[in-house]
Amino acid sequence: MSDTLLRALARNAGIQITAAVTTELVERARQIHKTLPVATAALGRTLTATAMMGSQLKVDDGSITVQFKGNGPLGAIVCVGDSDGYVRGYLQNPACDLPLRADGKLAVGAGVGRGYLMVIKDIGLKEPVTGTVALVNGEIAEDLTRYFAESEQIPSACALGVLVDTDQSVKCAGGYLVQLMPGIQDADIDRLEANLAKAESMTSMLDHGMTLEEIVQTVLDGFEVEFLQSDAIGYRCACTRDKVTRALISMGREELSQMAGEQEVSEVTCQFCDKVYAFTGDELREILRQAET
Repeated sequence: MSDTLLRALARNAGIQITAAVTTELVERARQIHKTLPVATAALGRTLTATAMMGSQLKVDDGSITVQFKGNGPLGAIVCVGDSDGYVRGYLQNPACDLPLRADGKLAVGAGVGRGYLMVIKDIGLKEPVTGTVALVNGEIAEDLTRYFAESEQIPSACALGVLVDTDQSVKCAGGYLVQLMPGIQDADIDRLEANLAKAESMTSMLDHGMTLEEIVQTVLDGFEVEFLQSDAIGYRCACTRDKVTRALISMGREELSQMAGEQEVSEVTCQFCDKVYAFTGDELREILRQAET
């Protein structure tokens, strides 16, 4: 199943759901950053959530940045999503590896540690909209559930999963985000909670060959489901030489001068896609001259 994002709602019940398969984009991120399993799972879960959150932005050229700043060995995780569901991301320590938890699952929470989650939405206003919450357990999904409850006052349930194969590649990845709308009836909440408690994990459902439509029907069992739209998503970096040049200018005159004088060719690597941009000393001096004029 290629990477897809599906939106649906429970008609007459005040429940909306976004679900996504992200196997290919998480595998792409693993290959770019050469992540070990714990890092693959942490980055993959965050990329999946960012794709779903980005798709909810109401403006066409909007973007969302999801940052996990924990004190665990993975370091910071940063993912950026566009309003069409395409994403990119990185983490500080892709080589982090930890023993499995007692239940045999990857120790993502221990890798992230304690700290905070920050969500930054750029939706065309003068200033981005920012929300910050303390981490619940570093497992990503529960932390995002707290963010929606505290920062956006939207009761939500989030499920995220990355299944890493024996060769360390991504066997399957995906997630869903269920959100309650104002005025929902208590009986509908009870039914939804029972469905969520009964449902298998996201990776189990994907690994058993379930489609996104079947997963949504499982979560919304007993409700009248209306499927709204389905879109292709993927891993996409927005870096260009021009953007890297602007980033160099923002470093300031002193640092740029030092960089130009130290070596014949300086290389700048994009954090999101590992693409390398080379600048000669003469090019850096010309950038410096243009910045000053």
